[in-house]
Amino acid sequence: MDARLNLMKIPSIGKNLKDIVSASRALSESTLPLATQELVRLRASQINGCGFCTDMHTKEAAAAGETTVRLNLVATWREATVFTDAERAALELAEQGTRIADASGGVTDEAWANAAKHYNEDELAALVIVIALINAFNRMNVIVQQPAGDYRPGQFA
Repeated sequence: MDARLNLMKIPSIGKNLKDIVSASRALSESTLPLATQELVRLRASQINGCGFCTDMHTKEAAAAGETTVRLNLVATWREATVFTDAERAALELAEQGTRIADASGGVTDEAWANAAKHYNEDELAALVIVIALINAFNRMNVIVQQPAGDYRPGQFA
């Protein structure tokens, strides 16, 4: 299967995509744990049906030391005992921030307050950026039908 369009090979668009990728790299300066960032990216990608991003962030998380058990249970995080309360708060924020159209009002005050119990302002800001960026990447990849399965960790480093 080939993508409908290779966005990176279109000069005017490729530059914009590189800027978005750079915004994502800036998150490395945040104190938000990388494991949390990858779990959030993975969960949003699962919800959005983005095979490419699900493949990418599963492999990136594994390369960073995430366990297979936790990766396999991200989709069912509410029932799984392997996530911390802070990770659960981040995953809830990610789900509500991804499913904005499904819930009137978007992210609930309860979900925000729960996340704020576990993360400082820098980390909350990073969570918002992670959620927004992964949703943007998901949408692009789903629209162009970017194939999944061939991603290698660090491929876009």
